[in-house]
Amino acid sequence: MKIGTIDLGEKPLFFAPMEDISDPSFRRLCKEFGADMMYTEFVSSDGLIRDAGKSLRKLELSAGERPVGIQIYGKDPSAMVEAAKRCQEANPDLIDLNFGCPVKRVAGKGAGAGLLQNIPLMLEITQKVVQAVTLPVTVKTRLGWDETDKPIVQLAEQLQDCGIAALTVHGRTRKQMYQGISDWTLIGEIKKNPRMKIPIIGNGDVTSAMIAKEKFETYGVDAIMIGRAAIGRPWIFREVKHYLKTGEMLPTMTVLDRVALAKRHLSYSLNWKGGITGVFEMRQHFSNYFKALPDFKSTRTRLVTETNPETIIEILDEIAERWAGY
Repeated sequence: MKIGTIDLGEKPLFFAPMEDISDPSFRRLCKEFGADMMYTEFVSSDGLIRDAGKSLRKLELSAGERPVGIQIYGKDPSAMVEAAKRCQEANPDLIDLNFGCPVKRVAGKGAGAGLLQNIPLMLEITQKVVQAVTLPVTVKTRLGWDETDKPIVQLAEQLQDCGIAALTVHGRTRKQMYQGISDWTLIGEIKKNPRMKIPIIGNGDVTSAMIAKEKFETYGVDAIMIGRAAIGRPWIFREVKHYLKTGEMLPTMTVLDRVALAKRHLSYSLNWKGGITGVFEMRQHFSNYFKALPDFKSTRTRLVTETNPETIIEILDEIAERWAGY
């Protein structure tokens, strides 16, 4: 599969852009476990053109994570064009347009999935960004706004006609947010449409290697994007790749393996964001790395409230000793 000239091989796995999750430290881990295509956290076009520090920080990329795309969102065509140009200066491999974020502060203001209620504006933004940059431009969106409005099959053709190089579709509507079961039926219809020539990436509820294989086989997608299932489990990319290749499941990651991984992740986070911020942004990862351990509540509380990195390492060593058999 190729996006423009980017060769991603057969049945590649994408790591989804997620706010406060897909930062450089976690992207690095997911890459180490086999993710083929990485994305930044989504970047506000308005924040970027105002030189907002948080937005600019998201443009910082590392050589080891390539290929990597910068994802931007917004509803003003001129702001999106200017933001795309600034992103191009950061030298990513592609630029992705976020037309799928369902949260109120984005979609409620007419950006992200909010543009599913204004298709002409979505297409205008897409076409103008494609024309403004030389990098491949891709789009991530949803099936539609709600159950009564799912224009994605026709919309896919329209977006392709705007010149995008690939399309990712999350199998839910905006109204669903992240609830219920994702529906890949329309994703399959897009892929079967003889007019569609660009790669189609499916997204939604891929939580295991077996599910990934079923999605590839049933819906014929060119690639799969994994998001929330990678939180606390970045090794899911390795599991999927191994299963697709051999038909066998890898052994479960032990607690000792997860402790070593958590330490490595903490090191990456501290190096990237410094002491206190690096620790704060690890908390949700720590909690997820050790899900389902028995009698873990008090230890989890200590782990996610401690601010001293050296003490956190001591707590991780305690976890390794106490739950070594899991």
